[in-house]
Amino acid sequence: MKSARVQHSSGAAPSRLRGRSHFGAAKARELAELRVRLAEAEETLRAIHSGGVDALVVAGKQGPQVFTRQGAEHAYRVLIESMNEGALTLTANAVILYANQCFAKMVKCPMERVMGSSFRRFLSAGDRVTLRSLLTRTDKSGCKSQMRLNAEDGSQLSVHLSIRALAKTGPKSATFGIVVTDMTEVRRNEELLRALTQRVVQVQEAERGRVALELHDNISQLLCAIVFRSQALANKLSARDRALKGEAERLREMLGKTAEEVERISRNLRPSVLDQLGLDAVLRGASREFADRTGVSIKLACAELAARLPGDTELTLYRILQEALKNVEKHAGARHVTVWLMRQGGFVRLTIKDDGIGFDPDHHPAKRRGKGGLGLLSMRERATYVGGTLTVKSARRAGTQIEARIPLPSTATATR
Repeated sequence: MKSARVQHSSGAAPSRLRGRSHFGAAKARELAELRVRLAEAEETLRAIHSGGVDALVVAGKQGPQVFTRQGAEHAYRVLIESMNEGALTLTANAVILYANQCFAKMVKCPMERVMGSSFRRFLSAGDRVTLRSLLTRTDKSGCKSQMRLNAEDGSQLSVHLSIRALAKTGPKSATFGIVVTDMTEVRRNEELLRALTQRVVQVQEAERGRVALELHDNISQLLCAIVFRSQALANKLSARDRALKGEAERLREMLGKTAEEVERISRNLRPSVLDQLGLDAVLRGASREFADRTGVSIKLACAELAARLPGDTELTLYRILQEALKNVEKHAGARHVTVWLMRQGGFVRLTIKDDGIGFDPDHHPAKRRGKGGLGLLSMRERATYVGGTLTVKSARRAGTQIEARIPLPSTATATR
């Protein structure tokens, strides 16, 4: 075995290596790996000391953990990490500088693949355009938007973004803070509330129909019978009983008016003509009754529809007209009302316009909790129930216009 002398640069005494064993080779490899790791550690420390790095993600048995620099922002970072909402810091190009664990769970992506990646990878094409626009015009006052996140496993998540500019020393060095709120539970609660509202409307209409039927079949018939008996009694009285005869006639008139009022209430609760003759007939009847009772001029223009609408749609449009006319009578002080019913493409549109005193929609009692506004709320909920929308345009001393747009059935003939 040959020997070799190695002169160390440190000036230490030369040593002879009499051979390389397997143990010596393993030690050499281990020493090389340690030197590489030491170089990486030194580079990381230099970056931390210089401010280039302020957080480290370390994989461990309990999952990835974020370690931050101890300093004035430490408590803040602990708070961010403990939030139940996602938190991000982005560059102007939407590169993620920082993300908390909650956001990583939202997108179901390991933290080491979230940090340094683009936030756009979690958005659809349309939301990417929206994000670019928001980052361009967002200032310290911030802005908000609704988007959907595409998780790494292919699922989607509806979220609410609150975006605020953190620093802007130049176009390329701008940073933005984003709070990401999961809207899944909120959407679920909204759907449950809407389903409950629709169920309440269904039960209410069923109860109205039952009460209307009892009024028409029982109370109205009894009142009519009393009217006939009172008329028969008045006819039997002789001319000598003029005072009694006159009282009997007045009693008959009062009973007749009472029977008419009961019939009107029954008709408003559930108009049988709606099922028998359709929407056009019931709208005209309601308009005539309103004009006769209030003295307000009303003009009705109904376009002829090719087919009967679904029963829920016809009842919804009738209820919206009924509620709108009630508001005109109570609050508007109008002299003229115009009603249009027409078809526009795949929608049927009902418009009610008056020349009353109007109101400011932004300061309407409906916006103040517990103070009225139930009429407009009821109309909106009814329109939503059949897949439509309701808009209200009004201004003080400029009248009010209410418009309901309800989608028509996809088939040529509506099924009732």
